[in-house]
This record gives sequence, structure tokens and C-alpha cells, in this order.
Amino acid sequence: MQYAGKDIYKCPSRLLQDLIRFNTTNPPGNEAECIKYINNILTQAGFKTSIFAKDHNRPNLISRLKGENTAPPLLLYGHVDVVSTADQTWTYPPFDGILADGFLWGRGTLDMKGGIAMFLSALLRAKAENLIPAGDIVLAVLSDEEEFGNFGAKYMVENHADQFKGIRYAIGEFGAFSFYLLNRKFYPIQVEEKQLCTLRAIIRGPGGHGALPFRGGAMAKIARLLYLLDKHRLPVHITPTTKKMIISAVSSFPCLNEKILNKMFFPCLVDKMLNLLGNNGDLFSPLFHNTVNATIIRGGDKINVIPGKIVVELDGRLLPGFKPDNLIKELYELLGNDVEIETVRYDFVPAVTDMGLYNTLANILHKLDPDGIALPVLLAGVTDGRFFSQLGIQTYGFLPMNLPKGFDFSSTIHAANERIPIDSIEFGSNAIFKLLQQYGR
Repeated sequence: MQYAGKDIYKCPSRLLQDLIRFNTTNPPGNEAECIKYINNILTQAGFKTSIFAKDHNRPNLISRLKGENTAPPLLLYGHVDVVSTADQTWTYPPFDGILADGFLWGRGTLDMKGGIAMFLSALLRAKAENLIPAGDIVLAVLSDEEEFGNFGAKYMVENHADQFKGIRYAIGEFGAFSFYLLNRKFYPIQVEEKQLCTLRAIIRGPGGHGALPFRGGAMAKIARLLYLLDKHRLPVHITPTTKKMIISAVSSFPCLNEKILNKMFFPCLVDKMLNLLGNNGDLFSPLFHNTVNATIIRGGDKINVIPGKIVVELDGRLLPGFKPDNLIKELYELLGNDVEIETVRYDFVPAVTDMGLYNTLANILHKLDPDGIALPVLLAGVTDGRFFSQLGIQTYGFLPMNLPKGFDFSSTIHAANERIPIDSIEFGSNAIFKLLQQYGR
């Protein structure tokens, strides 16, 4: 694929089309050709770039727009790998980058080649218009976010931390996409994310011959465990970020007085309110709870032998400030002691104490869309931000998208027919450019 011309920044949807057409499904990733394409665009526009790789098929790119040095550098980072499309039925082929019905269709349009296109468009525009920001703007285009970051952000932080020296704030995924609640339009800006905590649950019981009636074994116990996880939430916790989100949201509805607002901070009432919100309640529930989902079950190796041990892999996500022992304690309280639970992996993320860039981002959104209301929000998932946090860098999820009413972002990302409105790509690119203009001033 050839470089599309020096004015490609004027058409970020064309840029995103090109990125979508690189199949960077992870695993295996194979991000090299996509990174090479981005590198060609940047170098032909006059940027200096550097490539760092643990594996030559899985490189990472760093580039820098020089600033006045009156503010610390600002990091823009994102990944070009995408999740699989296996066993999904698409209206248009997922790697063709089709424009239809006002949308650009394809895997990665939302997560997160769309964000990469916004960053590139804004930087190329800044270069073309001779913009000198207050601080250097560092761009990091990464591999391997959709797995564990071992070839991407984790590798860069552990082996090339000097590339991020002096950076305090970063822009990455995910936030600033619009959604509607009670006919009000909100833009949630991610200021914090949950922590990855994978667990292993071991259930034991007497084995036996498959031909004989058998009750109360490991199979029966696993059924009980799955039922309890399905039917019960873990205890409610209201973190500082979620409290700020509630206050910002409720203040947008004058009919809700302070008495009602105060009741929203009673843990015993939170689950009742979430139930009343229906599908929106499912969206907000992870912001109030540590969560865990059973994702892999292993047990038995012969059809006529009742297994004496079953292992369940659990995908856990911790609220800020919590540790694996807190989650394990909550699980024992729900499941009882007839199970062994151990931590497999825990990626610590510091709790946020600094909101220094939030107002700048909120003001940009308000100027671009006066009807929208910005909210600080905790991301229920995890991103590469957990690695950059080890360097003292705070990530703001800020990939602005003015999505149409009825467009369900959460059920479209990673799903069949992932797509983004063409207007939203333009909106996001303009927002990022305004950030480059206003950062540090």
C-alpha cells in the first residue's frame, strides 16, 4: 500500500480505511506492515521516527512533534492490533474498509485504529500548519495490546523507558464517545481504569466410575459455583472517580435534588438503582463492583471416569485501590470454602490523585458539542495505560466520537459489524488537534 499523499490528514476516514485493510488480528498480530505504512506517512511529512521491537514482526513506533518546552511532553499512544473476527457474520468484509450508510465498517474502526487515525490526522495537520505546541507531543504506535502487551507497551516500558522521560499525562483508549441517558448526551472521559486480576479456582471431589450414580462430586460443585457467579454481584464499593461521575451526571438533572443525590452514595441502594436502569445498569455495574467471570473450564480426561478435580479460569477486574486478596475474600464469602482460589496474574494500577488535564479535555468537548456533558469515568476494562502508569504517567481515555443516538458502542466494539460514523472520525481528529493547540497553555 502506497503513501496516500501529503494532504491525507484532511481526510482521516481515508487514513482509517488504509489502516483497516492491514489484517493485524492478534494472535498472531503481524503488525509490521501496518507500522511500516504509518512510518512512511510520518517520515514523508517530515517527522523523525524510531522503531523498537522485541520481535521484528511486532514493532512499535515512536515519533515526536517538537514543542516550545514550556510544558512537559504529552503522550499520544494506541495500538494497531485487533481482535479476531472468527465465527462472526459481517455485513461487509471486516478488513475491506467499506464506506456505506454513513459509516466506515471494519475490525478496528473503534478499537483502536480509529483512534490512531485521529492522532495521525491531528499531528499531520499540526505539521502542515507549523503548529508548535507548548510541550513535545510524543506519539507511540504499539503492537500487542489485545493480548498482554508483551511485545508492545510492556516491552517499551521495561526496555525503553527513556522514550517517555518527563511525561506526566497521556491520551489513549477509551473515552469521550457520546451516549444518552434520559435524553441527555454525555461524553465520559476516562480518568482511571480497573486492574487486571486473573484467578484460578480449583474444585475437588471424589472421582468414580462413569457408569455408577454419583452425587455431590466436583461436577456438581462447579455447577453451583457458576450459578452463584451468574446470579450475584460482589459487594458495592464507591470509589472517588465514580463518586465524581455520579455528582457530574446528577447535577445535569435539576429535578434530582440533593437528598436523592446523597442516597446514591448508600451502598445498600446502588444495586437497586442499577437494576432500575436496565441495560444501562449492566454498563455501569462494573464501576461499583470488583468483577469476575468464568472463562475457561478444565476437568476430566476420560469419558467413563468422573473427575476428582476441575479447574476454572476466572477473569477478574479490580477497582482502584483494591488488591487480589480483597477479591479472593469476596469470592470466598459468596462461594464458600469448598473451593481453592489463587491469583494467576495481577497488573497493579495506581489510584488516580491528579485530574490536571481533565478540564482541558472537557472544555474541548463542550466547544465542539455544546449539548454534550463531560463526565469523569472509571474504565471497566484494562488498557496499555496500566504499563505506562508504572512510569508515573496518567492516561486519559480520550478518543472523541459524537455517536448518533441509538448507536450502542459497548455492543459494537469487538463484535461483528464494528463500525464508526464518518462524522465521528472528523470530530475526533478535530478534538485531538485542539488538544495539541491548547495543551499546556
